[in-house]
Amino acid sequence: MKDYKELLAKIEATKKSGIDLSVEEDLAIAIMNLISLEEHFFFTGAKTGKSEYYDTLNEVREMRKALLGRMIERTEGESWCISKHLLSTTMRLMEVGTKLQSSGKKKEAEETFAYAYKAFNVFFALRLKIIQAPHVVNAMNEKATMSHEDIVKGLIDCCKE
Repeated sequence: MKDYKELLAKIEATKKSGIDLSVEEDLAIAIMNLISLEEHFFFTGAKTGKSEYYDTLNEVREMRKALLGRMIERTEGESWCISKHLLSTTMRLMEVGTKLQSSGKKKEAEETFAYAYKAFNVFFALRLKIIQAPHVVNAMNEKATMSHEDIVKGLIDCCKE
């Protein structure tokens, strides 16, 4: 019961913080795309042997760091890197799910999309300080009746203008 009350207090604090979660969601997706661009510039540089791709990778990386810095404070432990990898995981799983779906593997695609959405929600739970970095693994495996996912889903609505 104590954990539940603490969680409700965190949710109320988030609502009062003035964070525009629809903007935050768009920014998170932009960051995911920058991470993807970093990967593409790396692989293109490696495949072609042209170092200018690595230079571009570095420019994109600096932009991604600046934008991620708007969302995640550099605090205790690995919150920064965990956040980056949660967004990267989300983006890659979305891509895999899309490819599975287009090849007719609907059930596998839906399962992959579910993992992507879970990672995205864990990112926001960390971003909104609903969970702390040490609890990310538990959050990814969570099966509780009211999970961080339910809470984040209730807080984020990209369709609200």
